[in-house]
Amino acid sequence: MLKLRRAELGDVPALFEMINHYAAQGIMLRRTLTELYECVREFLVAEEDGKVVGCGALKFYAADLAEIRSLCVAPGLESRGLGRALTERLLGEGEQYGLKTVFALTVAPDFFQKCGFREMARERFPAKIWRDCLRCERYFHCNEKTMVIDLPVSPPDRNEPCAEESEITA
Repeated sequence: MLKLRRAELGDVPALFEMINHYAAQGIMLRRTLTELYECVREFLVAEEDGKVVGCGALKFYAADLAEIRSLCVAPGLESRGLGRALTERLLGEGEQYGLKTVFALTVAPDFFQKCGFREMARERFPAKIWRDCLRCERYFHCNEKTMVIDLPVSPPDRNEPCAEESEITA
């Protein structure tokens, strides 16, 4: 049974391995253990049989704006709906906070488009550029697309609180 839950400090080594596996392939940005410990509260994890098999974070930039980042699933577990489940839960959290816009920088724009996102110019998000992009080793040859989704101001009833654990079937 698959469970989505808040990340805990004990999950950080698994997040580090999973994220940096994809970073080594140029698919994601590398994250250090220190960075992950500092932002562990932003993460949700997908857990199956006691093992972390997916993760994603919601990084707030303003009262109405956040980014989905570090979204990935364990190698070999792609196309099972884990990424979509994490994305939907992160968007639900954004709705609960009253966010109007959530964006993601990604090399997989088709995935986000299937989740309701649309492409937009990265320059529309200067806080992201100043906070992260300018320090990125790929700044001058960025291969990521900026994908955006607009959220309702009030959360719909379909979303459960993200602080609680929930089980899903995948």
